[in-house]
Amino acid sequence: MVPEPVLVHELLNKAAQLHPDRQAIWDGGAWYTYGQIEQWSNQVAGWLCDCGVQRGDRVAILLVNSKDYVAAYMGILKAGAIVVPINIAVTADGLANQLEHVQAKGLITQRRFLKVVNRALQATKAPAVIGLLEAEALAGLEDQGGRHAAAIQAVYEAQPHGQIDRRCIDLDLAMIVYTSGSTGRPKGVMLSHLNLMSNTRSIVSYLGLTQEDRVLAILPFYYIYGNSLVLTHMAVGGSVVIENRFAFPQVVLETMRATGVTGIAGVPSTFMIMLDQSEFCNCRFESLRYATQAGGHMPVAIQQRVAAAIAPAKLYVMYGTTETSPRLTYLDPADLTRKAGSVGRAIPNVEVAILDDQGRPAPANQMGEVVARGSNVMVGYWQDPDGTAAVLRGGWYHTGDIGWMDEEGYLYLLGRAQDMAKVGGHRVSVLEVEDALVQIPGVRQAAVIAVDDGTLGQALEAYVAADIKVTGPAESIRQRLGQILPRFKIPRNIYICKSLPMDPSGKVLKSALQAVPTA
Repeated sequence: MVPEPVLVHELLNKAAQLHPDRQAIWDGGAWYTYGQIEQWSNQVAGWLCDCGVQRGDRVAILLVNSKDYVAAYMGILKAGAIVVPINIAVTADGLANQLEHVQAKGLITQRRFLKVVNRALQATKAPAVIGLLEAEALAGLEDQGGRHAAAIQAVYEAQPHGQIDRRCIDLDLAMIVYTSGSTGRPKGVMLSHLNLMSNTRSIVSYLGLTQEDRVLAILPFYYIYGNSLVLTHMAVGGSVVIENRFAFPQVVLETMRATGVTGIAGVPSTFMIMLDQSEFCNCRFESLRYATQAGGHMPVAIQQRVAAAIAPAKLYVMYGTTETSPRLTYLDPADLTRKAGSVGRAIPNVEVAILDDQGRPAPANQMGEVVARGSNVMVGYWQDPDGTAAVLRGGWYHTGDIGWMDEEGYLYLLGRAQDMAKVGGHRVSVLEVEDALVQIPGVRQAAVIAVDDGTLGQALEAYVAADIKVTGPAESIRQRLGQILPRFKIPRNIYICKSLPMDPSGKVLKSALQAVPTA
């Protein structure tokens, strides 16, 4: 009998033992089995151990979504080390800083990132071990400074592939995930095996995942939401369909049909792009069972369009943070209309509450800070005791998000503290204004920020990606907005732009809005 997994990499071990020939990963038009991924991950683990990687060492991954990413991820964990996933949009300075910050022992990357890697390695002595996917790419690795370098392809071909028996417990760290830095300098979120396994079990439970499920992965695996797709489907012996061509939404639809995906996961911009730049609304996917949305606020109007487009499949609206591995709440699809605008109730084995300014539990319908506790909550921030103490206090993880709960325990978010503006004495949620903007025909996407104002204290500015064929589109939008919102919630300035700036995971970069070219 195969023992129940306790550690993250044991999810792969179990699936490979029970179903070695089952399809695990679809990548580049081909299927790869659990047996193959298991073998490659064992070889990566053995190679890392041979290179001196010890339990608790940090090994970074800078790869695009691929079968090799999954093999590297699981191999690092099997070696007893900690995975440090790197955003593929990282700069050389950013990579050097992260490698230095965690004192990375290893880095697994590929040829397309060599320019960034070479520049980063000039600024840090870390890491000591480098793995490049392609053998021919080794020649492009500049001054190695005494580092050991190898081709992962060669590791697959020559390294023994037996199990590595390096003892770990579920309190050991599995990942250090750098946040996007939306609230300041990126922090290294320390997630244990227990954190990830607890959240994985909860997600599997409320989505009702089985070995028949296969999810479309267009979210990057370095992003905690993307990472959860791999873990949850591996937990049930399901499949992950990797599609890295989201720049061509119609191609994504063809992949969905060809592979028979049962699930799709995305952030708000994912679905907005599919709705507006493909035939998503006119397609029928016979196998599709569900769609999940997290990673930011999706206006109710967009939720309704997505739900209609995928019907009879169900839409799950979810909420969470990197610090919670990542899921905290979900809205049952049956409540999508009845509880419009809510992100649902706490997932299994998680408690969510609202605290007022004095740290006391707030009554129903009163605004306060969203806090949570559960075995999915992070260990803390890497080498940042002050930052850790600021958010892990009083037995709760303080999210920094503002919201309220109704009498039935459904959570409604108003945004982060910086998303609450004080306009002429009125408290305004910029998310409410964004919701109203996307209700206007022709508005594809909207982002609202608060700026200082000498008279009102703060004023609102809106950046709108729109296809409005009228003279004076900003004024047209302002007039329509006046039919939806009170005067004090209407932005002082409305800027029309072709598109909004987004990071690689699809989140709007509000810090870059004021540099966007506008009409």
